[in-house]
Amino acid sequence: MKKLLFVLNLLLFFSLSNYAQEKKFALYSVAFYNLENLFDTIHDVGKDDAEYLPNAPIKWNSEKYLSKLKNMAEVISQLSRDKVPMGPVAIGVAEAENRRVLEDLVKQPALAPTGYKIVHYEGPDKRGIDCGFLYNPKLFKVTASKLAPYVYIDDTVHKTRGFLIVSGILAKEKVTFIVNHWPSRGADSPARVRAGEQVRVLKDSLLYEDPTMKIIIMGDMNDDPMDDSMSKALDAKRTISEVEEGGLYNPWWDVLVKKGMGTLTYRGKWNLFDQIVVSSNLLGDDKSTLKFYQNEIFARDFMFQHEGQYKGTPKRTFGGKVWLNGYSDHLPTIVYLIKEEK
Repeated sequence: MKKLLFVLNLLLFFSLSNYAQEKKFALYSVAFYNLENLFDTIHDVGKDDAEYLPNAPIKWNSEKYLSKLKNMAEVISQLSRDKVPMGPVAIGVAEAENRRVLEDLVKQPALAPTGYKIVHYEGPDKRGIDCGFLYNPKLFKVTASKLAPYVYIDDTVHKTRGFLIVSGILAKEKVTFIVNHWPSRGADSPARVRAGEQVRVLKDSLLYEDPTMKIIIMGDMNDDPMDDSMSKALDAKRTISEVEEGGLYNPWWDVLVKKGMGTLTYRGKWNLFDQIVVSSNLLGDDKSTLKFYQNEIFARDFMFQHEGQYKGTPKRTFGGKVWLNGYSDHLPTIVYLIKEEK
């Protein structure tokens, strides 16, 4: 009997020991979404926004604007909710005309309960489109922000939007986000290579000031992961094993090359311009601090065109001058971060 009690107590001891050693983890998500011309119906002085005014050929009006807001909010409200009930802690956006449209966006019924706050600076784009940053103040505390200008060398025609830098505290750690929208494919590759070089300098400067700073670079780069602007100028590596201290990891390379998945199409081919890359101190197995966990392209059936010439592509707002009442010609991207809870 005593032997039996000893064995039972021993089993109970090991059972409690294993229970005590169970670890709990918190999951956070970060997203990027090109909103595809989120314009209001009011002319912004000094900006070439005539295409999105009521008297324009596409007859942009309040009905279409409000529907666009609703559609954008519908997508954003679903980002990562299947894995993270509170949704993304931060969302970088591109192609927002001004702060006003972002304020209208976060007030939409689908988004209002989350209480997203906004970081926005008016940029130099001649059409008026800017980058923006939405964040959940319950999870991320902004400590500093600025818009770093794109430095021109010779091409001043294809102006880019500048680099939106937002620093703050996430999960008790210092994190900086850099939101981008690099020169379009209307410009030659060197314009985007220069953007990559400049963002790399910004990253290096941030790490020089504070080597513990964790950096997330996201945006519509108008290039794929293997293009020179990303793979050489920014030096974002394809595999984690290639990343040196202070370097960057690009988890989207194999998503495009091996899985054939992208975020937009051009002439029947998928591209993956909408990327989120992470600094080396977000990599590794030690999850006592924030670490990169996984990534995904957010693609749901309702976001695609199911008929006509655009069948199988992201359902956009317009097809030529025809209002499709869609979402965006880009799909959002998401990265997940994980940290052990203590």
